[in-house]
Formats: sequence, C-alpha cells, structure tokens
Amino acid sequence: MIKNVCFSDAEDICKIYNHYVKNTVITFEEDEVSLKEMESRISSITAKLPWIVFSENGKMYGYAYASEWKSRCAYRYSVETTVYLHPDARGKGIGTLLYQELIRKLLKLELHAAIGGIALPNNASVALHEKIGFKKAAHFKEVGYKFNKWVDVGYWELILK
Repeated sequence: MIKNVCFSDAEDICKIYNHYVKNTVITFEEDEVSLKEMESRISSITAKLPWIVFSENGKMYGYAYASEWKSRCAYRYSVETTVYLHPDARGKGIGTLLYQELIRKLLKLELHAAIGGIALPNNASVALHEKIGFKKAAHFKEVGYKFNKWVDVGYWELILK
C-alpha cells in the first residue's frame, strides 16, 4: 500500500536509507542519518512537495519523494526525485509503483520538470527511470568520491508539462 509519509515512518526510512549510506555509492552521504535528522528532512520536504512510502503487512519496502532541484527562484518549477527500496524489495515492481504515484502527485502541482540523479553504474536505477519516461540529460565523470573511488553521476529528466 502506498501512502503519504508520516513521522512514525522515519525510523523505517532511516533503516532503508542508512543501508545505502553504509554499503553503496548510491548516496554520497558517508555518515548514517539520525532519526531526528530524518524527521527534519520529512518536515522540510513535505511542507511543499510529496513524500510517499510503500508498506505491506506492517513492513516498509520503500519510499519516494521530490525535493527542490536548486535554490534559485528560476528553478522553482523543477524538482529532484528520489526512490529508495528496502534490499528485499528490489526487482518486485515496488520502485515502479512508487515512482508512478510520485509522478502522478507531481503532475497535480505547478511543476515542469523532474530530475533524477544516479550514481553510475546503476543499471537498475537507470532502467527504472527510463521505464517511467525519463531521458538521460547529462553524465558527469568522477564528481563523487566514496569508499576510496571516484564515482560518475548521470542525470535523467522527465518533462511533466
């Protein structure tokens, strides 16, 4: 079931997200995010933009949200989209369901473009973005550094309206 996020979801979100912080280059954060920090992020984002979660039988399997793309006012019609899945949920279509619902919510807002940043290589994330209709717009070589290696970042864009 997909629903809007609430503060009681923050602990499960931390568990999912911190798995990626500790074990992957999918996020460039290097320190685990505290419950207090995650609650602050939820509050900040949901003040203007959607954040949704997918749970089933009391277990959270993933979440998706949109955040400000850049702080300059000319970017106000563009957002960055994010999807994270519990490791047990990969390959089961949950990412697609979350992304489709997030895009539905974004279409109701006065937004023009959604942008997804992907640490590369990440074939699963590229496939998910392209399945939803995103097109590759940029590829930056070696702009991130984590776990003693340089990481490329690609950006995929979806024009909403």
